[in-house]
Amino acid sequence: MKPTSSQPVRAAIYLRISLDREMDGLAIDRQREDCEKLAQFRGWEIVETYVDQSISASDKTKKRPAYLRMVADYEAGLLDAIVCYDLDRLARQPRELEDWIDRAESRGLLLVTANGDADLGTDGGRMYARIKAAVARAEVERKGARQSRAHVQRARQGRPPKGVRPMGYTTAGELIPHEAEAVRAIYAAFLRGDSLHGIARALSGAQADGEAAGVPRVPLHSRTIVLERNARRQAEGKQLRPVPDDKPWSPSTVLGILRNPRYAGYSVYTSKDTRRQEAGESRRKALRDNLVKDENGELVLGQWEAIVEADQWWTVQNLLDDPARVTNRSGSTVRKHLGAGLYRCGECGELVRTRARYYSCNAGHLNRTRDAIDDFVRALVVARLQKKALRRHKKQADPEVKDAFSEQIAQQRARIARAERDYDAEVIEGADLARIRDAARTEITRLEAERLASGTGTVLAPILGTPDPAAAFLEAPIALQRTMIDTLMTVTLKRAKQGKKGFDPESVEIVWK
Repeated sequence: MKPTSSQPVRAAIYLRISLDREMDGLAIDRQREDCEKLAQFRGWEIVETYVDQSISASDKTKKRPAYLRMVADYEAGLLDAIVCYDLDRLARQPRELEDWIDRAESRGLLLVTANGDADLGTDGGRMYARIKAAVARAEVERKGARQSRAHVQRARQGRPPKGVRPMGYTTAGELIPHEAEAVRAIYAAFLRGDSLHGIARALSGAQADGEAAGVPRVPLHSRTIVLERNARRQAEGKQLRPVPDDKPWSPSTVLGILRNPRYAGYSVYTSKDTRRQEAGESRRKALRDNLVKDENGELVLGQWEAIVEADQWWTVQNLLDDPARVTNRSGSTVRKHLGAGLYRCGECGELVRTRARYYSCNAGHLNRTRDAIDDFVRALVVARLQKKALRRHKKQADPEVKDAFSEQIAQQRARIARAERDYDAEVIEGADLARIRDAARTEITRLEAERLASGTGTVLAPILGTPDPAAAFLEAPIALQRTMIDTLMTVTLKRAKQGKKGFDPESVEIVWK
C-alpha cells in the first residue's frame, strides 16, 4: 500500500553479489553504504536489509533466500519501497522484472537504485527498466556461451576441469598418492562385493570385522578441501573460513567416486542439463552421457594418470546399473545368488532369476534347484583354473605389465552405452541397437578370453593373480565368482527330465568362451 503523508516510507535495502571469492563482505559493504545514503537522502525509514552473498541472479534454477524473504515481506504489506545498488542486482530475469512492474502499477511500489532512479510508475521508466533487463540478460547469455565453449574446448583437449578437485588428484590433475590408494581400495572393495554402506563405514573407520578390507580411514573430502583452502588463505593473510566437522562418510559420496569417469582417465564435460538435475543417482549416472568424444566419435582420454583401469570402471558401472541392485531393499550392491541374471533359460534364452530355492525365467519355462546347479558350475570353473596350461600362463605373466586388453574392452562397453543412449533418444531403431550390442559383446568375449589366457587384467587379479587360482575362486565373493564364470563360459539351463531323480549334468549346457 502507498504510505500517507504522515507515515514514513518503509524502505528495504536489497544487496547482492554474484561471486564473492574472498567472502569478506567488502563488496556487499560498498553497495550497502551507497544504498543507505540514498535512503537517507529520500527521508525513508530503513526497516530491513536483505543480503544474498555470492548468489547469481542470472540462473533461474538457483534460489535467493533473502530475495524470496523480501518478496514475501512486501506481499505481506511490510514494505513500501526498495533500494538497490543497480537494477540488475535486483532482477536479471525479465519475468522477475515484470513482477516488480506489476507491483509498482497495482500497489505503488517505490523502487530506486543508487546509480539512478528506476521509476516503474511511468511508461518511460518501465521501458528503461525492460531495456536494461534485456541487455543484462543478453550479456549473461553471451558470457555463458563463451564459458561453455571454453569448457568444452578444455575437455576435448583432455585438460583437467576447473573447480573443486576430486579425491586423489590436485587441481592440476597430478596424483595425490595416499588419496589415490584410497580410491583404488574403494573400487576393489566394491568389486569384491562390499556394499556402499560398508565402504563408507570403512572410510570413516567404523567398519565391522571383515568389512571393506583394505579401505583406509580417510577424512571427509569436503573437510579436506576447506582445510587446504584455509592454509592458502592463512599464507595470504586472509580470514579463515569455518571448518566443517569430520563427519562419517555417506554411501552417496562413495557412489559419486564409483561413478566418476575421471578415475578411469576419461575426459568429461558436464552439460547444463546434467548440472540442472537434482543431486542423486540419476545425476551421477548421467556422467557417462557426458564422456567427451573426438571428431571420430572416440572417447577422449585426459592428460592425467588414471587411478583405476578403464575396464574396472566399466565393470563397476554395470554392477551399479544392475536392476537387482537398484531395486533391492537390503542395501547390498550385488546379487545374492551365483546364477541370477547370469545363467540363461534354454527355452527362451532370457536370463534367469531366483524364486525361493530355484532358478526360473519370467515366462516360467523351468524351475531348477539352485544349489545343485551352482555346485556343478563352480566345479567346472575350478577344473578349468587347475589346468596346467593356464597355470603356466600365469607364471609367465608379469604383474607390472599394464592390462593391454582393458582399454579395448572398455571401448566396446562404451560402444554399447552409446547405442543404448541413441536408442533412448530415438536416433536408432531397436534392430540397430541389437546388432551393435551383439557385435560389441562378441568382441568383449573374445578380448576377455585372450586376456584370461595372457594372465593380465585387474578385475580378476584377486583370482588369477594368486598362486592357486582355483582356491582363490572358491574363496572369492559371489560378485567376483560371477565375473569369472561370465569370462569363462555361457551357462544355459534346460528343463529337467520327467521322472529322473537327482541332478542331471546334461540338463546344464556349458559353452566355453
